[in-house]
Amino acid sequence: MNRDSFAAGERLVSPAYVRQGCEARRSHEHLIRLLLEKGKCPEDGWDESTLELFLHELAIMDSNNFLGNCGVGEREGRVASALVARRHYRFIHGIGRSGDISAVQPKAAGSSLLNKITNSLVLDIIKLAGVPAVTSCFVVPMATGMSLTLCFLTLRHKRPKAKYIIWPRIDQKSCFKSMITAGFEPVVIENVLEGDELRTDLKAVEAKVQELGPDNILCVHSTTSCFAPRVPDRLEELAVICANSGIPHIVNNAYGVQSSKCMHLIQQGARVGRIDAFVQSLDKNFMVPVGGAIIAGFNDSFIQEISKMYPGRASASPSLDVLITLLSLGSNGYKKLLKERKEMFSYLSSQLKKLSESYNERLLHTPHNPISLAMTLKTQGEHQDKAITQLGSMLFTRQVSGARVVPLGSVQTVSGHTFRGFMSHTNNYPCAYLNAASAIGMKMQDVDLFIKRLDKCLKTVRKEQNKEISTDISPQHITVLWFCFCKHPIMPS
Repeated sequence: MNRDSFAAGERLVSPAYVRQGCEARRSHEHLIRLLLEKGKCPEDGWDESTLELFLHELAIMDSNNFLGNCGVGEREGRVASALVARRHYRFIHGIGRSGDISAVQPKAAGSSLLNKITNSLVLDIIKLAGVPAVTSCFVVPMATGMSLTLCFLTLRHKRPKAKYIIWPRIDQKSCFKSMITAGFEPVVIENVLEGDELRTDLKAVEAKVQELGPDNILCVHSTTSCFAPRVPDRLEELAVICANSGIPHIVNNAYGVQSSKCMHLIQQGARVGRIDAFVQSLDKNFMVPVGGAIIAGFNDSFIQEISKMYPGRASASPSLDVLITLLSLGSNGYKKLLKERKEMFSYLSSQLKKLSESYNERLLHTPHNPISLAMTLKTQGEHQDKAITQLGSMLFTRQVSGARVVPLGSVQTVSGHTFRGFMSHTNNYPCAYLNAASAIGMKMQDVDLFIKRLDKCLKTVRKEQNKEISTDISPQHITVLWFCFCKHPIMPS
């Protein structure tokens, strides 16, 4: 209600009570005004009543919610189901215009304002998370893979002769398919083994640049967040190579916003060399439904070019989800989640190390990976792969999601390219292993329950392996062993 409405209310209810209600309303409006003025995530999260008031105020600015609206076009924000309308807070027009996902819609001032505010808040959080030099970003209603494709398609217009993308290997299908879908030929750079870690082969990257020629290379496509024993790419060195060769650099930072180490690599890479854009998932970093990503960079004009490459309007749902989440958490709430994630990583590491040692296994030493851990899986008997995959299925049926078991020598073809040792990020990793990650939102009880269930599964698998070994020894083998023992008895030391 405005001032006139409150004044009218004073004729019906005590003016003192109405003034008190008016002051309460002003408290909500003060928070909203600060948000619009500063364009930054509030330090403290908003309560639900302020959030709903804000969303309602924005929604009634869209033409489909005008009381006297008369729509005669093909896209008038008509919704058949009231449930669907409520689910989207009556934001029906989406974001952007046919030629630019970041443009303002004349029919939807509220949705356009929502889009601008969301992008501003996300930029603020990226700076807070460790990349203060970032200058521009926008939320796109596609997951990470398709968002990477959009970046590559934008570069196509800048580098029409280029047909190759140099890609340090990361065994994740969407990363590989993002390049194929954009119409480019990935040049796979195998990783090098340093201790237990798989790291970027910089010499191989430089050799490929010289072999193919910089003009024929669209970009280097590097990765930060990844499954151990692979660790984040050497971003600083790659950024320098790109800067010296005049080659663009696109970073897949899928779930790296939650890691200060990944964000620091991006910040440093941009400082010493070249990073044109980095892409991160909304669901993995902000705990919202799958379907959105953030494309960010250090050059406003290039990020705007990417947004203009998106054809048509776009769904406002990812923007709405992350806006609600960030306003609910506030910057203090998000920083608290980042701190808790680091603590959970240390706790998961210590618990997994204890468990692995109790089974004569080993937690792989991967200090450069700040999110994912890996534990060796030694197997006995003839059916090694069967035992590894059995462990994976046992964990899954016991409702342990996210853990991955990686056997030796798995072969898989993705978009015509055959990967040996698929999922292990290299052709021949020395051992099979199990992955677990400490991602944002993980709690101590999640770690404890995972360790408890993994312990039970390992016991079961080991028992079955021992049975197989015992049944493999025939009576003839026993006779031979007994004869050898009689002939050469083992004397006590």
